[in-house]
Amino acid sequence: MLKEQDLGQRMVVRRIVAVREGRPLFSDTLGDLIALDETHLTIRTRTGEVRIARTDVHRAKRVPPSRQASAAQTVELELAADEGWPAPVRERLGDWILRAAQGWTGRANSALAVGDPGLPLDVAADEVRRWYAARGLPAVISVPLPAARRTDAILEQLGWSAAPTVLVQTAPLAAVRQALGGPAPARSSGGTAPDPVSPPDGHASAAVVTLDARPAEDWLEFAARREVPLPDAARHVLGAAPQVRFATIRDAAGKPIAAGRGTISGQGRWLGLTSMVVAPRWRRRGLARQVIAALATWAAEAGARDVYLQVEERNTTAVALYGELGLHTAHTYHYRREPARPGPV
Repeated sequence: MLKEQDLGQRMVVRRIVAVREGRPLFSDTLGDLIALDETHLTIRTRTGEVRIARTDVHRAKRVPPSRQASAAQTVELELAADEGWPAPVRERLGDWILRAAQGWTGRANSALAVGDPGLPLDVAADEVRRWYAARGLPAVISVPLPAARRTDAILEQLGWSAAPTVLVQTAPLAAVRQALGGPAPARSSGGTAPDPVSPPDGHASAAVVTLDARPAEDWLEFAARREVPLPDAARHVLGAAPQVRFATIRDAAGKPIAAGRGTISGQGRWLGLTSMVVAPRWRRRGLARQVIAALATWAAEAGARDVYLQVEERNTTAVALYGELGLHTAHTYHYRREPARPGPV
């Protein structure tokens, strides 16, 4: 009935609360599914968390999020996110933004389909194909939903394939800080060296998060480079936002074990959380929460009011964490990739 893919989604759960004269009595619980295991599920409602035994569940289904953004709000948020992840090569096609960054990340190498491209959509799609072909890149269009439903339908008819759904989640910054239980200890790179973290048995409650205005090389290697060389365009994407901080937690040897990136964009309103990474052996110890807490404290002190992040719907572990912090899905998007061209006969 319920799967891991439902984590982070808004649900209505009908459960059996009593049996009277041989007949079950039902109660409905509406909220966000934040935890799910073999025996129980947990729903966060407006009044608190409700833990429900699976054996009591009669029926459950997803419902549209109550805080879903309007078309205008979607455009505002997408533009703030674009500002926080700025591709070095950019060009306008009407309201659409064509972006390229040497192929590094989908966000920086896709056309952002917000507003009107100023052309019929099939012609606009051909213009996008030509623009990316001239740069040696596949043509990809980022389609915010439901605001760009018509664009999405036309691209599907034209044979553009869809990638997995990405959730754009938001929350008031104050609410996230409250859910985190207050600020995490943080130091700038210009101060005394942070206390190293020793391998704990449980949560790393004493970890110190270092915030830097520029990414250290070990941050880049840990959080951004992964297994491929980092192109010059990646350094621009990561560092060119108007306000940005790179968060790091290191182990006793000084090696990064958790990292994240925060930007402030959208005229100072939005804290954007990106590049959240925790080393495998350090997961489930609260390090991601401490990274977010440090970035949230920095952003609040700078005047930001709200938080956004982008997470694949299928990344159920991350979605569950963000649900615990009070983030809700404002809208979604997916990438549409150009259809393959027929080869020579």
